[in-house]
Amino acid sequence: MSFTDQTLVCRDCNQEFTFTAGEQEFYASRGLTNNPSRCPSCRAARKSSMGDRSRSSRGGNDGGYREPRQMYTAICASCGNEAQVPFQPREDRPVYCSDCYQPRTASRGGDRRSRW
Repeated sequence: MSFTDQTLVCRDCNQEFTFTAGEQEFYASRGLTNNPSRCPSCRAARKSSMGDRSRSSRGGNDGGYREPRQMYTAICASCGNEAQVPFQPREDRPVYCSDCYQPRTASRGGDRRSRW
């Protein structure tokens, strides 16, 4: 399919902008069928304002923002040192510090699903 540059009008600022053949090819490769309705600067402004609004109103994870993870203190089943882990430890399952956990996973080929 051959693409040619198209001149479109931004729905926000009413300015003309070019929807290039390269952009059209990119859209087609992603299965996108609608032409953009905003110019690049209005798209960027909208994306920026949407990210700010969603973070502040919903506490979302836009733009790499993440709430700090809750950590729990546990005693390593191998060396007895105190360890910080990102899950609630249970009495029936051993917990390992990072120094003891790494060699255990490497010796099993990294399969974290198998039992200790």
